[in-house]
Amino acid sequence: MARKAVEIQLTEKEHRELKSIVRKDTSEQRMVLRAQIILLAAEGLRNDKIMEKLDVSKPVVVKWRSRFAQDRLEGLKDAPRPGKPRVYGPEVRIKVAAEACKPPKGQTHWSTRELAKHIGGINYTTVHRILKAEKIKPHLYKMWKNSSDPDFEIKMMEIVGLYLDPPENAIVLSVDEKTAIQALGRPQPNKPVKPNHVEKINHEYIRHGTQSLIAALAVHEGTVTGQCFDRHSHKEFLIFLKHLAISYPRGELYLIMDNLSMHKHEEIQKWLKRNKRIHIHFTPTYASWLNQIELWFSILARKIIRRGVFSSKRELVKKIIEFIKHYNKEAKPFQWTYTGDPLTV
Repeated sequence: MARKAVEIQLTEKEHRELKSIVRKDTSEQRMVLRAQIILLAAEGLRNDKIMEKLDVSKPVVVKWRSRFAQDRLEGLKDAPRPGKPRVYGPEVRIKVAAEACKPPKGQTHWSTRELAKHIGGINYTTVHRILKAEKIKPHLYKMWKNSSDPDFEIKMMEIVGLYLDPPENAIVLSVDEKTAIQALGRPQPNKPVKPNHVEKINHEYIRHGTQSLIAALAVHEGTVTGQCFDRHSHKEFLIFLKHLAISYPRGELYLIMDNLSMHKHEEIQKWLKRNKRIHIHFTPTYASWLNQIELWFSILARKIIRRGVFSSKRELVKKIIEFIKHYNKEAKPFQWTYTGDPLTV
């Protein structure tokens, strides 16, 4: 047989105070919920109806109904937490947080020991706990750059439009260069991964020179076209553009690229005027992250370059071209995942 819910009867003063908690904008939401539970219980509503009306679980309704029946308004307050009370009060915690956000004189950031010594009367482990609780991380930093391009929104919308709704029969190519790829050799071969041991790479290296890769990602197919060069100038870029024109003989080509000066070289502009089916769209200034080829470059770095061992530039080029061929066999376009919800900053 189900237990009968505790009956709640309110005095005029209790009813007035509970109503005041619910109405005040400054009331904590947890107190508002507890007050609403008691007010509905005082109206004679059963627990299941209160659960349905407030969208809360049964244990929550039973808990606060019982606590109020026993201790009245005092019962709606949080019970003291178990464990040792804090030695340092809120004023110390506020001071630690405030000082941690101001760099020390002559340095870029605090360590926990230096901050504890600066404040005085507190040890570094307590400083660490306070900073952790406040999510303050003086030892970390992130780099950022705002685009100063006055036409940022126009250029961005053009590129996003090509990604999501390209013209009919258009081929959208995301183009960029990965320069100064080092052909690094090692005195000894890598020791492969095995149980309880990660792969080991000798810290010494032998330089065999560098190569520049110019590549184009077919946005709606996922395939990549690439060429490696010893130099990195408008001449090599023009060679690559001609290679793209031959690789894609039909259809209008829409090339997305950044604002590198060689992309706007006079010889490049003359060639583009003679090739009317090739259209150039530049990313906004400091916004090359809009270019999808950057995603593929990160894949190339992880899979081939970062842990690769190369005996010569020729071997580096060979492995890059082989990787492109292998990648294209199962290539798929990158999926658009942005839903339109505001970004969390």
